[in-house]
Amino acid sequence: MSFAELVPVIVLGLVSLQRLSELLLARRNTAQLLAAGAYEVGASHYPLIAALHVAWLTGLWFLVLARGPTLIVGLDWLWLGLFAVLQLGRAWVIASLGRRWTTRIIVLPGAPLVTHGPYRFTNHPNYWVVAGEIATLPLAFGLPWYALVFSALNAGVMWIRVRTEAAALRP
Repeated sequence: MSFAELVPVIVLGLVSLQRLSELLLARRNTAQLLAAGAYEVGASHYPLIAALHVAWLTGLWFLVLARGPTLIVGLDWLWLGLFAVLQLGRAWVIASLGRRWTTRIIVLPGAPLVTHGPYRFTNHPNYWVVAGEIATLPLAFGLPWYALVFSALNAGVMWIRVRTEAAALRP
């Protein structure tokens, strides 16, 4: 198998490692925030978010491996490039939130909202990045139907999430 044929597997491997390392970071940050007096809001919908992301990534692995070497012919480098740009946005969000970044809604009483970095432009930049990722990576692999299905599922979960987070952070 040539390097070019391995690109989709390498990309998915890197995304999987990224997500696992982010979960470890989020777990550490969550524990520190809770120890500092923070509390979690919206825990009941968190399993939906986790399941959506696990299903999205697992399904991509399955489809990429099932298509094998023929996938490289359909690999769209423009979408893959956009996915890479979104990773810069993801890193910007995480860096801007620092120790307050987590995958859950954690409220630290008395802490001001973050207003620097991408938060100067929008209240939920991470959710915009994730929405872009959920669409662009399948599109890079020539899976528009997959991008559409998971984008719709993500929109439903984000509708719940954003409303819950906005209510929790309202003064």
